[in-house]
Amino acid sequence: MATANRNWIKLLAGIAVVVVAAVAYFSVSSRQPAPQVTFTDLNGQKITPESLKGKVVMVNFWATSCVTCIKEMPQMVQTYNKYKDQGLEYIAVAMSYDPPNYVLNYAQTRQLPFRVALDTQGELARSFGDVKLTPTTYVIDKEGNIIKRYVGEPEFSQLHKLLEKALAA
Repeated sequence: MATANRNWIKLLAGIAVVVVAAVAYFSVSSRQPAPQVTFTDLNGQKITPESLKGKVVMVNFWATSCVTCIKEMPQMVQTYNKYKDQGLEYIAVAMSYDPPNYVLNYAQTRQLPFRVALDTQGELARSFGDVKLTPTTYVIDKEGNIIKRYVGEPEFSQLHKLLEKALAA
C-alpha cells in the first residue's frame, strides 16, 4: 500500500510540474491584445486604435504627484525622441486623481514632445488591468499586442532593446 501511495504522489507531483511549466510558458509566450480604447489628448484630439495600427506604442500611466514618474520623464522624453522617427508612438496617460490643470502645466512647462491624455474617469486605467501604481508603462507591438508591462521605472537599456526589436519587426 505504501508503494502505491508513493507512486500516486510521484504521479501527482509530475503532473503539477507539467501544469506549472505549461502555465509559465503560455503566460510568457502568448501575447495579450491591448485594450481597444480611445485616448483624448490635452488638445481634445482623439487617439483611436485605428490610428495606432502598425505602430509600436508606449502607454505610460503617470501622475504629477508621483516622484518616480517625474524622475523618469526626462528619460521617457529621450526614448521617444530617439525612436519616434522609426515609428514609435507614446501616450502619457495622467491618472484620474491628477488635476487636469497640473497635467497641462507640467506638459507645457516641460514641453513634452509626445501626446498627453487625461483619464478623468479612470476608464483607461481600468481597461489596462486596473492600473493603480504609477508609473506603469505598456509596450504594444505593431499587431496591437502588449509585449511588456513595466511597473515602476524601467531599465532603459533593456527598454531600448525591446523597442528596437519591436520596431524592426
